[in-house]
Formats: sequence, C-alpha cells, structure tokens
Amino acid sequence: MSKIASAFANGKAFIAFITCGDPDLDTTAEAVRAAAANGADLIELGIPFSDPTAEGPVIQGANIRALAGGVTTDKIFDFVAELRKTVSVPMVFMTYANVVFSYGMERFCARCEDVGMDGLILPDLPYEEKEEFAPTCRKHGLDLVSLIAPPSENRIAMIAKEAEGFLYIVSSLGVTGTRSEIKTDLASIVSVVRENTKVPCAIGFGISTPEQAKKMSDISDGAIVGSAIIKIIEKYGKDAPVHVGEYVKSMKDAMR
Repeated sequence: MSKIASAFANGKAFIAFITCGDPDLDTTAEAVRAAAANGADLIELGIPFSDPTAEGPVIQGANIRALAGGVTTDKIFDFVAELRKTVSVPMVFMTYANVVFSYGMERFCARCEDVGMDGLILPDLPYEEKEEFAPTCRKHGLDLVSLIAPPSENRIAMIAKEAEGFLYIVSSLGVTGTRSEIKTDLASIVSVVRENTKVPCAIGFGISTPEQAKKMSDISDGAIVGSAIIKIIEKYGKDAPVHVGEYVKSMKDAMR
C-alpha cells in the first residue's frame, strides 16, 4: 500500500501545504511539526521556484522570500532528512518540472527516496508528458500525484485510471489563493473519479475556512490548504508555528 494512502485511512484527510524556507528552514520545520501534531494527515512541501505559474500572489511571495533567503534544493533535501527524525506523516514535494530537470531527474528521485519523501506533485506537468517522469518516480517508490482541473472533464476518467497516491482535484480555474466561494460542480468530477479508481481524491485551491474544508471533504476524501497557511506564516514569521497548529486543528476538527 502506498504510504500516501495511509493518510486517508482514518476518515477525511487534511492536507497542509508549506513553502520550504519561508521565512527560514527552522521555521518551516516547526510549522510542519505543529501541523502534524494538530491533525494534518499529509504535508505538501513546496520547493521554491522563480516562476511558479500555478501560484497566486500569496504563495508567489513565499517563493520569493525563500529564494531570497538562500534556500536551495540541496538544503531542502538535508532539511527533510532531519525532519523525518520527528515527523512520520506522509510528505510529498510540490514543485515545478524545471526544478526536477535542472537537478537531474534520477538524482532528484533518488534523494527523495533517501530522505523519506513519499510523492511528487508537478502542477505544470501535462498528463500527456507524465511518462517522462513516472518510471523514475516508481523506481524510487515515489507516487507521482496527478491533478484534475475543471476543464479536464473528458479526461477525468483517463487521468483517474492511472492515478497514484491521491488525486489532486483543483477546485476552480486560475491560480492558488483563498476564494470566498467555490462554484465548480465538484461532486460530478468526484463521481467520475470514483467510477475509475480506488485511489483517494482531495480538493485544493481556494479553501481557507473550516466551513469550506468540511464542505469539500464531504464531497471528496480530503481538503488541501496552502495559501491560508502561508498567510499565517507571512503574518507571524518565526512565531507562526503555534498559529499554524491552531489553524490546522480548527480545520481538522471541522472535517471530523
């Protein structure tokens, strides 16, 4: 069984996204520990990239701050190796294809395996080009997580049939960021997913309140939250981890 699947084994999964190195890696480590201790079932670690095309201004800002602070992919691997001594929840990297290419795909996936990462999400990797990455990921025990966006209606079944780890359902068109309401007909997307795979699916993009998290996890198998957590880190800086923990607890409680 995929380690990621275990995140969905005890009811609805709360998935937290945190950019590595914003404001520094020590704070990231504390924020991850706080999230895990307060009910996060899976953690997405963002590897900063200079041109994060899927991100809205909040996560773009986190990328800029992290890169300005001198974070590199190598430093993030060392950081995860240390983090794994105290954090056991499944963790996946979320980054861009370019980051993996420039590091070297084989070298990147081998290091992921060495430090105990469980999967990889590449929002800019088209489904049609997935096979460029999939064999190397498989070789190193990484689930290559696919995204399904609202316009991919006639492709949902096809993407779902090959899903690994979990399926990331994008709630609405556009970039990441909090939204006052989510209007996409997600229930019908989820029903097509469920007809084609047993792999769990979680909804992300735009979720910030406990009410939204509950609504999305009622439709699917879990909720993914990034920008709302990054806003807390941006506001409180090095003092953010305790606030991140409180926020994660409020979201997880709403979903129980």
